[in-house]
Amino acid sequence: MLWRCIRARRQLSLISQKPVPNAGVLVFSVLRNEIARLPFFLEFYRNLGSAHFLFVDNGSDDGTAEYLAGQPDCSLWSTPASYRDARFGLDWLNWLQIRFGHGRWCLMVDADELLVFDGDDACTLPQLTESLEQIGQGGFGALMLDLYPQAALGTDTYKQGQDPREVLTHFDPGPFRQSRQEPRGNLWVQGGARERVFFADAPERSPTLNKIPLIKWRRSFAWTNSCHALLPRRLNFLYDGPGGGTPSGALLHTKFLPEIVEKAQQERQRRQHFHTPEDFDDYYRQIEEAPVLFSGASRRYDGPTQLAELGLISKRDWMVSKK
Repeated sequence: MLWRCIRARRQLSLISQKPVPNAGVLVFSVLRNEIARLPFFLEFYRNLGSAHFLFVDNGSDDGTAEYLAGQPDCSLWSTPASYRDARFGLDWLNWLQIRFGHGRWCLMVDADELLVFDGDDACTLPQLTESLEQIGQGGFGALMLDLYPQAALGTDTYKQGQDPREVLTHFDPGPFRQSRQEPRGNLWVQGGARERVFFADAPERSPTLNKIPLIKWRRSFAWTNSCHALLPRRLNFLYDGPGGGTPSGALLHTKFLPEIVEKAQQERQRRQHFHTPEDFDDYYRQIEEAPVLFSGASRRYDGPTQLAELGLISKRDWMVSKK
């Protein structure tokens, strides 16, 4: 895995590199055509205390690269290479983490993911990682929680820079199921809204909902499947899922903004997002039909404290108090 990452560096062209601070949490992301989300994404993670952003742009044509190149705390690389062949961008991000993240706390998120945790109204990322260090915890796991609108997909309005939580107001509180996979011991959490709506007849094919997005990185580490699994094997036990005992938060998944209907058609044609893209054509077609994800079991999202009370993320009790 590490050798793949070292080779993949040749696919990256530096567009704009800004000074990377010597301390603080680094944010890594691969993206394509995310100009609508980026202003809020950057604002959200800046407010959370991120020190610097390192992006790989994979062929955007909507102004994404130009926008990021002009940001004072963003370094940007570009590549036209296959996202799928690069293990869905992992090879590129692994290389950047080897180059810039050794010995640092690194956060890997997509442009449609917002990390929340109980207590984040009064605790920044540096404070979070300090608490993790003090209890000997080298990473922070998260449940990927799909947010969706009450109306049919594609029928609401979203303005560039708007908080997506103003449009995507609801989520499924469950059910979720989980198991460990061998030989790596990585967690596998499934369930939630996408399974209910799109994979009811084949729940075993529904998306993986567990990630370990925040980790104190070393050059000897390697992601093997997005943020779902990594090596060495012991790192997969940094997160034990909803209701578990490890410190955890949630990645609010804002995939279902109004643009999703048009993007589904584009992604079905690009065939870059799954190991066997043809198996997911029906998934994309269902999204193109603009279904309603809202149901009688849906809950209105009211913040991470609500998620902690539901047992989906850990309560703030584990955090080291500050005097």
